[in-house]
Order: sequence, then structure tokens, then C-alpha cells
Amino acid sequence: MKKISLTLSALLLAIGLGNTAMADDERVFELRTYTTHEGKLPALLERFDNHTRWLFEKHGMMNLAYWTPVDPELKENTLTYILVHPSLQAAETNWKAFGSDPEWQAVYKKSREDGPIVKHIDSTFLTPTEFSRIR
Repeated sequence: MKKISLTLSALLLAIGLGNTAMADDERVFELRTYTTHEGKLPALLERFDNHTRWLFEKHGMMNLAYWTPVDPELKENTLTYILVHPSLQAAETNWKAFGSDPEWQAVYKKSREDGPIVKHIDSTFLTPTEFSRIR
């Protein structure tokens, strides 16, 4: 466990999130959880791996981490990830730009040729607590 904690701390420092001198009072983290239609998680992961995450960066959203659950009832249809935005206002601007990007629209349309992939999206904007390692 100590090795994992040290690795995570090193990762956070490397990307500037663990350094309070680099902290931005307006920065927000966006926790997003996607629930897919049955059998569609592989298609969603492929879309994120090959397209979505790169388009997020293009539109000012920093990819922090992506997870799939180990819980048996969620592992076949759930993707959870965190994006970082400079501010809540920037997040709104970033998402509008992303949604209107012709490249994203083409990827989205093509990925749905065999039917819809995502059944539900939960999104929560977060700020770190004073005792959080990410600040």
C-alpha cells in the first residue's frame, strides 16, 4: 500500500496537482460516470482511447484518470473518470466547444452506427478539501 501511495504522490507532483504553490483557487475537478447499454462498454473504451480523451485536451480539459469498477454489478457497463478545468466557467466553455467540434460529431455519429453506447451520464464538479493531497 505504501508503494501505491508513493507512486500516486509522485504522479500528482509530476502533473502539478500535488504542489500547493501551483494550486489555482478556481480550478475544478469533474467526476464523470458513464453507464453503458448492455455489451457497449468495449465500444465506449475504444472511443475514449482513440478519440475522446484527445479531443478533451484539444478543448482545454485535462485528463486526470480513468477507471472501470471491479464490483461485479458495475464492471461490465461503467466508466468513471476525472477531468480538470481551470474554472467552472471554463468547464462550460470547454464542453460547448467540444460538443460543437466537427471531429467529435463525426466520431460520435460513427460510434453509434450499431446503436447507442451510453445509457446515462453522471457529472459532479468538485473542489479539493484543505486536507486533500490534490489541491
